[in-house]
Order: sequence, then C-alpha cells, then structure tokens
Amino acid sequence: MFHGKVSQEIALGLKALRERIAAAKIPSSKIDETLNLATWNIREFGKQRRSKAAIHYIAEILGQFDVVSIVELRDDLRDLADVLQILGPYWRAIYSDMIPDPGGNRERIAFIYDKRAAVFTGLASAANPPRKKSGTEYVPEFNWWRVPYMASFSAGSFDFIAITTHIQWGTAAGRLKELEEFATWVELKSRQKNLEDKDILVTGDFNIDSPKMLDLLTAKGLMLPAGLKKQAFGTNLAKDKRYDQILHLPRYPESFMNTAGVLDFYSGGIDVLFPGMSETDFTFQLSDHLPLWAQINTDTDGFKLDQIIRAGK
Repeated sequence: MFHGKVSQEIALGLKALRERIAAAKIPSSKIDETLNLATWNIREFGKQRRSKAAIHYIAEILGQFDVVSIVELRDDLRDLADVLQILGPYWRAIYSDMIPDPGGNRERIAFIYDKRAAVFTGLASAANPPRKKSGTEYVPEFNWWRVPYMASFSAGSFDFIAITTHIQWGTAAGRLKELEEFATWVELKSRQKNLEDKDILVTGDFNIDSPKMLDLLTAKGLMLPAGLKKQAFGTNLAKDKRYDQILHLPRYPESFMNTAGVLDFYSGGIDVLFPGMSETDFTFQLSDHLPLWAQINTDTDGFKLDQIIRAGK
C-alpha cells in the first residue's frame, strides 16, 4: 500500500479504518495456498469524483483482498486509476464497457487483482445469452438489464472463472425473472464442452431481499460457501439485507475455507472518517454496501488426486 504523505485528517481516518478492518478478522492469504476473494458494490464509483480521503479509504479496504469484483463502476475511470496507484504496481484491473442507456446506468463491472496472488489467464467477456433463430435472425433468449461479466484466473493449482452481475433493482417480478435466467445461464455455461475452467465462482449485487429470490438463484446448483452458509450476514450498512453474494458450483466444495464474512467499515461512526458528513453523503464517498469476502484454498492438488483415485475404483 502506498498512501504516501497524507493530511493529518486522512491519517486519523486510516487509523480508525484499520481498526474496523481488524475487527473483520480477515485472515492473511498465502501465495499458492489461499486466496482472499471479495465482492463490493462501490456506490456510483466514477459518477462524480471522490474526495482524496475516500480514494485512500477505498484503496485500504480493497487491499485486504487478492481478487475483488466491483459493481457500479461508472464510465469515468479516473478514481479507479487513483485507487490502483495507491494499491501499488502489482495491482491490475479488468473491466467491461459501460452501458449508456438508463437501464444500464452507465455502469461497468470490474475485477481488480494482485498479480502476486492471482494470474489473469485470458478470458474476459460479457455473458452472452443463448440465442434462438427467428426468421433469418438469431435472437437472445435472455434480456439482461446489465450484462454479467466474467474473467478467468489462476491461483496456486486452482483455476477458476469469476462471473459477476448486478441484478436489476426494479420490481420484484423483474428481479425474480432475471435471477432465474442468470442461474440458468451459469448452468449452461458450466456444461460447455470446451469450458475454459470447470470451477465457476459467482459474485455481485443480486438485490436479494427474500428467501424466494435466493432459492431461485441456487436452484440450478449454485451454493453458498460453508463459511457464509453458517452465519447471518447483511451487506447493506444496517447489515440486515443479503443483497450481495458469493456462490460456487459444487465441484470442489473443499476449496472454500470456513472463513468468510463482511468487512464493516461503517460501524463506529462517520465523523472520524469524514468529519461532519451526513450518512447519505458518506454512502457516495465510500458506499451503501459492505464488501463480502471468502477465503479459498488454492492448493487443490490433493482433491484432484482423490478424484482420480475414486474414478478408478
């Protein structure tokens, strides 16, 4: 981390923020052994320029992880560039194009990663929906509000595709339909004959506010990591809504450690970070969502050998 020479006010804020980060008990990752994966909706990140303090705080939060999916990144990437500069020369970003219409909200999806811990392996793409022929044209069967985005990574002996989406807020009926279509798309992707990597991790803001919505998302095989399944968590500031999710297909369930949770940068008050600021303004400086994280075991050789042995019996 390269915060450099900051003001006394920012230095005090960073000290307070580090205490809140420590309270989250995020274990350190180990090269070729574990990976800290997170997902974070950074509210309208790039719509308006963040303050210098916010840039330093966002970098401090992101730096606790190895691979982070970001939603609500906007078309202006200058704030992201400033954050990456503070994170240091090992950090990289992969991001989608923005969607200019009101439904797309000029949003992008991004993956930022520390290349010492994870290597980008080549796939970066929008999630192309299946198409059916109609007359002389091929028409998409799904109509995403914001197109999901995916990228492939390798960490240790664990190769994976991370797929991230931002499901529409809109009506409950619209969300239910899009959640069902997204789960179907992930299942179809996992069955592709020449799939780039068999391990699929799903992250993002699903705007889930009912058990029925989560059931639709997990109906095709996606599952919560054990570390998140066993605990109550919320990713809004009140910590009572599970808008954001990390899920996976059950090929190597042992890959997920039992360590996962939410990094609560909000608890403890606003004033020490942004003196005199209102809660609404605070959400546009940091966010109205908390980062959700899980630790992954990337030393999977033992699991692969066990599968080969079982297959031969």
